[in-house]
Amino acid sequence: MTGTTTLTLGGLLLAVLVLYANLRPWWRGGRQMKQLSSFGKGLAAAFAAAACPGGILGWTRQRAGAVANTGGETVGQSATGTAQADAITGGQLTGLIATGAFVVVLVVFAVVLAWKDASDKDKRRIVGGTFVGLVITLTAGGAGALAWVPGALNGVGDAAKALVEGSGIL
Repeated sequence: MTGTTTLTLGGLLLAVLVLYANLRPWWRGGRQMKQLSSFGKGLAAAFAAAACPGGILGWTRQRAGAVANTGGETVGQSATGTAQADAITGGQLTGLIATGAFVVVLVVFAVVLAWKDASDKDKRRIVGGTFVGLVITLTAGGAGALAWVPGALNGVGDAAKALVEGSGIL
């Protein structure tokens, strides 16, 4: 895979800038949860995808880190004249199994369909939420805070499998 699992200060800077750009209109505009829904959809897809150790979703997570590092280091150095290439301790969500992967695909598919139906402004917010979510899960703190996600995905997948197999219904 081409990408990175190591985030730099520049990459974190870019993710925080995107996060701020998405939270500012909500803060200034009455703070209604409806205003955060598009950004939240992107975050949900990113957190689910971040549990994937490989495949296209795992590759996307790594590429998001590489893009964040390159863009953030450029912005940081251009704005301050100081290098932003210091590495941040990395993290990884682990433990996804086949039933959880089933749920990941459904979540990401649902967000892709929501993106297709969204206005241009909401499309940008969904992409922004996805970017921020993928980048944050590259950090030890972000991955640690979300360590429960693979287990939850696996649990939902196990329950869906049990339901269609008829386990425990009668």
